[in-house]
Amino acid sequence: AEYMGGLQEQSEASITALGSMRENAPRFLKVAELMVEVCAYACTGNVLQIQKLLHICSESATEEEKESQGEKAGETGKGESSGSQEDGNKTGKDAKSKEKDKDKDGNAKVDVGLYQSVAAMGIGIIACGEDVGSEMALRTYGHLLRYGENHIRKAVALGFAMMSPSNPQLSILDTLSKFSHDSDAEVSANSILAMGILGSGTNNARLAAILRQLAQYYAKDPNNLFMTRISQGLTHMGKGTVTINPFHSERILCSNTAFGGLLAVMTSCLFVKETILSHAHYLLYSLAPAIQPRMLTTVDENLDALPVTVRVGQAVDVVGQAGKPKTITGFQTHTTPVLLAIGERAELATDEYIPVSPYLEGFVILEKNPHYES
Repeated sequence: AEYMGGLQEQSEASITALGSMRENAPRFLKVAELMVEVCAYACTGNVLQIQKLLHICSESATEEEKESQGEKAGETGKGESSGSQEDGNKTGKDAKSKEKDKDKDGNAKVDVGLYQSVAAMGIGIIACGEDVGSEMALRTYGHLLRYGENHIRKAVALGFAMMSPSNPQLSILDTLSKFSHDSDAEVSANSILAMGILGSGTNNARLAAILRQLAQYYAKDPNNLFMTRISQGLTHMGKGTVTINPFHSERILCSNTAFGGLLAVMTSCLFVKETILSHAHYLLYSLAPAIQPRMLTTVDENLDALPVTVRVGQAVDVVGQAGKPKTITGFQTHTTPVLLAIGERAELATDEYIPVSPYLEGFVILEKNPHYES
């Protein structure tokens, strides 16, 4: 699914190929198709896809499932009169078990809980590409957290993490802090890990304080204490010099490799008790492809370090403005290498050098300006 990143309609061939799962894993067929579709529209902010996912989240269990649950309750209530009757019923039960995964029309039934979890997480995956869509998704997630069932609420925490990695927004932190004390173990565990993803490599003081309080609160709960320690490690990752945000080039482009690493961890957290909190904690290593330095380092044409003065400030959107408007505001002057936080932009404070890249992020090669006069 991760290879479908940004392909949109071109993913239909892959979704069709997934039809081969119909015999081997019919209950996961629609879940796999939905995951591929979500990945195909990742970071696009496609409103129609988000509406479709919201519709899936709003559906409740079907009447057929309720009927099947009633039948199961009736079967367990009946006592078996003798061993011979049990032997006689075995063949009938085997036939029923084969038909369990099919509905009245003969189509494969869906694991509704997992299907809705993927849909809830998918809203954040699609909306994370642009700011307006992210704000709308935050409001929508508020409703899902308030009125949704547990399998939706645990996925909403993961959606928050996908929307804002290494960008600890206060509104999201407050929400996740509240749900880190939830009565459902999976909701609380995912909320704690999501806070770690939000603050990865930022050394955020507010988040560090929240996690210290959680470590004391869950001192006797090994699972949530494990998640808290992981989040503390992520928050202070690289002593504040690295990030796991997949966007680069002033948030215009998204690294599919970094995004795939994040998505692998978030998807495994849909089954957090069976994966991260059990034998598969090594899945956390999937975050490694997303880790990258967040400092600006300038080098000359021979790739030797070249310290220059740069102005670092909050980025200003100058699209469509006439002339040469200022691209940053509230800037400070530093000498490279210098750390760049989310939403900050750098520009050279001297005309002595010309950058080869139009974006001053990561490693930038500088050339001597032939028209510069000292």
